[in-house]
Order: sequence, then C-alpha cells, then structure tokens
Amino acid sequence: MSNFVTKRREPFRFMVWLGIASSVMIFTMLLIAYIIRQTGSGWRDVKLPGVFLVSTVVILLSSFTLNNAIQAFHHERFNNYRTNLGTTLVLGTLFMLLQGWGWRQMIRAGVTLEDNPAGGFIYIISGIHLIHILIGIIFLIIMLAEALRRRPYIDSFVYSVNPPNRLKIRLITLYWHFVDILWIGLFVFLLIHHGLDLHLSL
Repeated sequence: MSNFVTKRREPFRFMVWLGIASSVMIFTMLLIAYIIRQTGSGWRDVKLPGVFLVSTVVILLSSFTLNNAIQAFHHERFNNYRTNLGTTLVLGTLFMLLQGWGWRQMIRAGVTLEDNPAGGFIYIISGIHLIHILIGIIFLIIMLAEALRRRPYIDSFVYSVNPPNRLKIRLITLYWHFVDILWIGLFVFLLIHHGLDLHLSL
C-alpha cells in the first residue's frame, strides 16, 4: 500500500523538477542570445527601472516569510503558518505589480520591444519570469485555501501529518525559492549590463 501511495506522489515531484530544469534551459538560452545579440547593430543600453531593485527586495522577503511559514507548519503553529503564508502571497503579488510599474517606467522612457533589442530582452526576460511567479502564486493560493479550510487545530494537525500533503508543500516551497533565486540571478545579470535608473516616477 505504501509503495502505491509513493508512486502516486511521484508525478508531482517529477513535474516540479522537470519545470525547474526546463526553466533553467530556457533562461540559459535567453542569456546566451542576449550576449550574442549585444554585439550586433542597433543595440543601445537601457538602464533598468529603479523599481526593479524594490521588487527584488520584496521577492527576497517573500522567501523569508515562506520559510517562516514552513517552520511554523512543522512545529504545529498553524495560525502562524497561515499568517506567513498569506504574507508570502501578498509579497508575491506586490512583486508582480512592481514589475508592471517598472515596465510602465520603461514605456514612458520610450523603450519598446521593436526599437531597441536591449529593451526587448529586458521585457522578454522579466516577462517570462513573471509567468513563473504567477504559477507560484497559484500554488500559494491553493496552499492558503487548504490551510484556511482547516482552522481547527485537529484538522490542521491531521493535514500536516499526511505524507502527500507534506510532499506537496515541500515541492511548492522548492519551486517558490527557485523562482526567487532565478530572479536574483537575472536581475544581477541585467544590472551588470545596464545599470540602474533610481528615478522612481509614476
């Protein structure tokens, strides 16, 4: 029976790791294409909007609050788990809004997809990453909804000791930390090549 349950959990584990591996490949190819295209004609460096730095701090905080949530979950502090999980969801949503604000700043500065390949790469790289964040937010919503449905301690405890539930939470946490680290790597790469515009206009 235990082997059967374990096998049923394997597809989710496989999908998460496959998604991570695929994402690494996609962004590796994008960065290689960026470096190659950078030497071509028509390339004009574009400073990153300063709000990208703010969003980076926000996504780092979201990993911290999610880690707090998981620690609370394992120590059966379920109210604290729900609070930190909700905070992580709010921070993830705020990250998306800040990225959108950054795009707005770039558009107002005249940076478009067509006119300058440098700007195009910034839009594409940050946009594909936002899709990853959106997927993570959907996972977090599912986690929070399940936690809110089980407010009584005994319901939360039974849920917390169920192996498939523990695996699901562990894999969703892994995915969220991955997309956070991924953004930090992408941000540092773009920052080295473009610098930062600290003017935070609306």
